[in-house]
Amino acid sequence: MADQDYAGSAITLSSADYGEAEAAAMAMVLQRNAQSTGPLVPAFEQAFASWLGRKHAIAVSSSTIACLLVLRAAGIGSGDSVIAPSYSWRHLAHAIHWSGAQPVLSEIDYWSQTLAADKIEAALQRAPQARVKALLVNNTNGHPADWQALRTLARAQQWLLIEDASESIGSRYQGQLTGSFGDAAVFDFSQPSALCCGKAAMIVTDDDTLALKLRHYRQHGHDDQASLSASLRPPLDAGISELTAALGLIQLQRLPEILAKRKLVEAWYQAQISSFEGIKPPYIAPGVDEVHWMLYCVHLGTRFSASSRDAMVEDMSTELVEAAAYCRPLHLQRAYVEHYGMRKGHLLVTEKVADRAIALPFHGGLTEDQIAFIVKTAKDASINVGAGAAIYL
Repeated sequence: MADQDYAGSAITLSSADYGEAEAAAMAMVLQRNAQSTGPLVPAFEQAFASWLGRKHAIAVSSSTIACLLVLRAAGIGSGDSVIAPSYSWRHLAHAIHWSGAQPVLSEIDYWSQTLAADKIEAALQRAPQARVKALLVNNTNGHPADWQALRTLARAQQWLLIEDASESIGSRYQGQLTGSFGDAAVFDFSQPSALCCGKAAMIVTDDDTLALKLRHYRQHGHDDQASLSASLRPPLDAGISELTAALGLIQLQRLPEILAKRKLVEAWYQAQISSFEGIKPPYIAPGVDEVHWMLYCVHLGTRFSASSRDAMVEDMSTELVEAAAYCRPLHLQRAYVEHYGMRKGHLLVTEKVADRAIALPFHGGLTEDQIAFIVKTAKDASINVGAGAAIYL
């Protein structure tokens, strides 16, 4: 495959899978008078709850807002602490911070890169005054966490268990879809999620009281103006529009098709990368039935450092291939260093994995030839930075 085959045509990290059905849904909504409120938002909520098999679904504007609302609805705030992984997207720790609680950032399992239940005690030793009220855990890049161990721990400690399923729509653990395991769970519907409707999120729960509070905190409807209980909880303006809900409904209907396309792209990647010496297949933990990756993440050899990984990303960009560091650990970000005293060396596994994780383009619009070009470009970049080749996926 010659490099000039893709000259002038960037291969992006992610791309929403939109087609004629989404365009028709948008046109339909634009012809209506109701744009901010209407029947499509509750229809999207009901359809999503039914698809997942949960009792309630509450649509909100972002996953940060979703996590924040869950914490506030559960009465978690100033003086409380919430355990979360440092190896995650920023919305987890941001939501904890904005709730007034303190994030206690904990270590991950080396292979699954999800929060390790048996390493939480070490995190608590660094925060001896922590009054833990909740455990907020993500399914890293689509791989389900060890929910059996986490639920056992949360129940024993009487902690609220919040599942961040933002990266894992369609993945399954012990026969159940991710999003089924927390007292509440959160999904994100912005890029690079397989289900994308611009920018939105969904909270799911089976707890009637929690769902009622979440709806009140999200926004007040016209029917709530004279409600005493609703007026006790000053709301955020955190709902979604009819346009967003219309996109979400169509994307949910098309989700099996969208996920199947992404599985084909994954197979093309595996065929290309497995030809390189030393590559191991993607790790799937015991109990995990199916993984739908959010991004195609390659873990580089031990001779790589964060700087050589970043140089590789830059090198690939000159060939118009968008790649990215998968994670910048939260405990090393300035806000959390200054507020909570975290330091380099506190979470060695997180730091080692994060320094060598590189995300490659992953979406259903990629072709087999493009995958071959991406992998060749990645291999050339690894040689150019002088650090060697990837060792496992």
